[in-house]
Amino acid sequence: MTQTPQREVTTLAGGCFWCLEAVYQQLPGVERIVSGYMGGDLENPTYEEVCGGNTGHAEVVQLTFDPTKVSFEEILGVFFSVHDPTTLNRQGGDVGTQYRSAIFYHDEAQRETAEKMIATLEKDDIWTGVVTEVAPVETFYEAESYHQNFYRNNPYQPYCMAVVAPKVSRFRKHYLNRLEQVG
Repeated sequence: MTQTPQREVTTLAGGCFWCLEAVYQQLPGVERIVSGYMGGDLENPTYEEVCGGNTGHAEVVQLTFDPTKVSFEEILGVFFSVHDPTTLNRQGGDVGTQYRSAIFYHDEAQRETAEKMIATLEKDDIWTGVVTEVAPVETFYEAESYHQNFYRNNPYQPYCMAVVAPKVSRFRKHYLNRLEQVG
């Protein structure tokens, strides 16, 4: 029997899940990205319910990655470079708890790495006043199918052009040496 390589999973919230999904689709070592919802009280929430701001859920991306190609620390480095972790329940014009900054850790090593990175960001004055929630993983609810691969499927949608595309561009410029060709 052939042994399959180990994979890790992490779940991140940093504003609109379309932005995070579009960025992580380009990072080598990230093998699967699923947009969804986590951290709330309502079972099987819909996009409309989450956007209403009353479910407690955050828009998240759940990443499956190969730790031999990209470390959890690198994934967090990207995370902290593509959103503002100092604005409580807000990313740009997106306002509400569904747009909060959060790292839902899947094991103690992820928790420790996340807390250490936040402390370093603060100590080195990269970010001051980080409000990113570090919490254990909860039930993940996959978003509706039309939210999956949203930017790839809708690059000319106004929000994608105004918000997602600039984040992807900044990411590509900053991480150019790590990128693989995206078809």
